[in-house]
Amino acid sequence: MEDPQWCYDNFVNYRSLKSGDNVRQQLSRIMDRFNLKRTSTDFNSKDYYINIRKALVAGFFMQVAHLERTGHYLTIKDNQVVQLHPSTCLDHKPEWYYDMANFPQCEAKRQLELLQVKMESRQYKEGF
Repeated sequence: MEDPQWCYDNFVNYRSLKSGDNVRQQLSRIMDRFNLKRTSTDFNSKDYYINIRKALVAGFFMQVAHLERTGHYLTIKDNQVVQLHPSTCLDHKPEWYYDMANFPQCEAKRQLELLQVKMESRQYKEGF
């Protein structure tokens, strides 16, 4: 990833993306050293986006809640009841949900919050 302008235009933090790429390269070298096979899901596979969702859930499982039969969401971490924000655009209750308010303070949370502000600003400008 060598295009900071693309990152800016698409609300992606260039340094965070570069850092992730460095980690990927390090893991790739380790796998080569131990002769481990790298596998990827083909872009046209029905599992492509499912695997992306699985990776996101694996990384943010502490902020995930599941819809119970009672109609309430319970967090996976500590079975705390949580609710969807009233401004959500969801027209139905999704089976899974996560809440930024429960994210631990970290670089990922800061970048997601900056992205949210940028997107809201862009939507406001385009709406007028």
